[in-house]
Amino acid sequence: MALDDNQQSKKTKTLHSSLPTDIAVEILLKLPVKSVLRCKSACKSWRSLICDPQFVKSHLAISTRSNNHYRQHRLLIVRTKERLFKTCNLHDVLYDNSINRDLELDYPYKHNLNYFWVVGSCNGLLCMAIEKEVLIIWNPSTRKSCILPPPTGYRKLEIGYVRYGFGYQESTDDYKVVELSRRFEDITKWKTMVRIYSLKNGNWKEIGAFPHGFQFDDCAPSTTLCNGAFHWIAGKDLGTRIIVSLDLAKETYGQVLQPLYDAGHKYLTLGTLREQLCALCDYPGIRADVWVMKVYGVKDSWTKLVSIPYNLTVPGIYIDRFSMPLCVSNDGKYLLQSGCMKRLIVYESKHCSLSKIQNADVYINAFVIVESLVSPMPATSLGDR
Repeated sequence: MALDDNQQSKKTKTLHSSLPTDIAVEILLKLPVKSVLRCKSACKSWRSLICDPQFVKSHLAISTRSNNHYRQHRLLIVRTKERLFKTCNLHDVLYDNSINRDLELDYPYKHNLNYFWVVGSCNGLLCMAIEKEVLIIWNPSTRKSCILPPPTGYRKLEIGYVRYGFGYQESTDDYKVVELSRRFEDITKWKTMVRIYSLKNGNWKEIGAFPHGFQFDDCAPSTTLCNGAFHWIAGKDLGTRIIVSLDLAKETYGQVLQPLYDAGHKYLTLGTLREQLCALCDYPGIRADVWVMKVYGVKDSWTKLVSIPYNLTVPGIYIDRFSMPLCVSNDGKYLLQSGCMKRLIVYESKHCSLSKIQNADVYINAFVIVESLVSPMPATSLGDR
């Protein structure tokens, strides 16, 4: 017989009073976010425990590092044209090759925007940019969000080009947003600026002009955070490609030496895999090589994880490009997107085979996000959605 609310509340309180604190902590740390949030209303002591920053960090660490088959991770699917967010269990995608039980999400500004894109994700938080004007940090698991203030002296019409990045700086326990923009100084001259927003301090800071020409990515505009630094692919002309870094602690620019690629026409994309800097080198029509830097800053530590050949066939899919892998499992499954239609596929390195993800939309942007209790530090809170 089902328990009514009063009976369930009494049962929860009895359970709480009979559990030693250390055992309660151990149990709560292993629960998914949805269950933990329910436990917040059980009693004041549990609410205080769950809201404690150290508990949030410990829960995130367990969800991230002790999750060999991505059971606490979600695949976030974004269709910007339809202003649609959907999410599903990442384990089902990787091991069933299908999107099952997907859930449409409500999100901030959903009914009041014309265009948006997802800047990036980190520790369960998403950064969204709305029409070059508004930046939002949002936790889809807890439904909490905050809107960031615009930089001082900001005027939308000044911007000719803007890119954002988002990530976590562990040394200062702070979430950072970086803005790289090119603005008109006059009709014929551009100025390139880099500014960083600190969620902890609640303000923007100008770092200085971007020193390495024009930032671009051959496949998709991206800014990657790894080892406490943002990274871009940049160059002063179309014939050069370098990896530029911006150390967040020192606020200084640097350059990361690249692996030795093969000669020939290629496209480069940056990302992270398993918390390591990753470079995808795509030779159109031939193969795509996935490299990771095992020891940050050491050129000789670049290691080729896998080469994905183009001659593999997937029924119903024409593959003309490979994206940066969204994730890689411990047993060698690479989740990525292919072609201009951005179809989701899985490459199994053990069998050198490609599989199409069933029931998946096309023309999407996809992100892997871990469920977490991490709360955005609001400048102007939009509250729970």
